[in-house]
Amino acid sequence: MSASPHTPAAFTVTSTTTAPIDAGAVSEILASCLGSEASQYHAVIAVRAPVASSTTDGVVIAVNSANQYVQCESKGHKGNSRSVPPTFINDRLWGTGHLIEYFDSFSAPAGAGQSLSLGAGHYTPDVAKVTISYGDDPTQYPAVMAGGAFVHTAAISTSPNGNSFPPDPYVHAYDADGKEIYNQKTQPTVKGTRQ
Repeated sequence: MSASPHTPAAFTVTSTTTAPIDAGAVSEILASCLGSEASQYHAVIAVRAPVASSTTDGVVIAVNSANQYVQCESKGHKGNSRSVPPTFINDRLWGTGHLIEYFDSFSAPAGAGQSLSLGAGHYTPDVAKVTISYGDDPTQYPAVMAGGAFVHTAAISTSPNGNSFPPDPYVHAYDADGKEIYNQKTQPTVKGTRQ
């Protein structure tokens, strides 16, 4: 008996639904993430993920007057950044064409057979819509977009045998006419600064 040339995906995206984080919690998340510099930033996106890991249940993206972004993952009213300093995410990784800039992205276990996938980035004015696909599944899910930043988060069920890893997320960008102008799956990510 031969194996099928196309193995079905060993995962299912069960939810991409986010909920807003209230202003009081956002202030506490930024304060615990940024310390004394928190007052220099204002949140542009603050959402709870559809599923929580042991350390993360949401994310706040904030920006300062110099257009430097920070990404603070939240757990309840506490925040932390995977980058040191938190502004390290700026001008670090760009997609081809410098339309999409990547911040931090990760997957984490969220209970039996479930994972949290979360990531964020920045987009230029040429981009009207950002979507995310996962692994080899072509289905695209809309990212949360505001203030030049985007966030993608999903609850993903993996195969029950425990040998499956969550799929990689791929960012897609579209212009105002609905034309795809960037596809992370087919276009490389480049290091560098804005051109």
